[in-house]
Amino acid sequence: MNALLIKSDHRLSAVQIAQGLEASGLGALPLRRVRWAFTERAENGRPLAHLYLDLGDAGLPSAGDRLRFEAAWNRPLGGGCRLSRLRGLLDLNGASADVAAVAHYAVETDPEAGWAEELSRWYAEEHLPGLAQVPGCVRARRLVNLDHPPESFACYDLVSLAVLGSPAWLQVRQTRWSDLCRPHFTNTLRTRFERFESVVMPIAKPPEI
Repeated sequence: MNALLIKSDHRLSAVQIAQGLEASGLGALPLRRVRWAFTERAENGRPLAHLYLDLGDAGLPSAGDRLRFEAAWNRPLGGGCRLSRLRGLLDLNGASADVAAVAHYAVETDPEAGWAEELSRWYAEEHLPGLAQVPGCVRARRLVNLDHPPESFACYDLVSLAVLGSPAWLQVRQTRWSDLCRPHFTNTLRTRFERFESVVMPIAKPPEI
């Protein structure tokens, strides 16, 4: 499933999101779902919001259109938001797919030179399927960021951030293949989002994030 990602270094209100979708023209795209994730304190100690605009199997905008959408989105906000195109690679329902997710976890990284193929196999064959089957994981996805590094983008919808410390989650992370691959992550960003909500389009009343 392809998606657009808007990263913001400040909290986005429901009104700002609704106005941004309309003013930028992004709301006219064939959006399937809009998902909000927010933390008061990312790895750099600052607030961070992820706004995912899920496109399903629809194609991604061109590079030029991406720039126009980004400029239009930022205009009423005075900047501070960055738009990326995410090409979907793997999208898995989790062991708790029938439960509403209220937290979110994103891992962004650039594979070390010569390790992209190995890391892709590890994600596809072991890591993402393994984490998806952990109780408390609602959904697991891997995508490629076409516009801003880090390039590899994995994200998980969770019933609670406590899932990240559960024995089942840690067991998946501590395999021999994981120990082989993880040292070859570079420029890695790991973000735990305490707040998360997902809404099927069209949005009648966007939630307050």
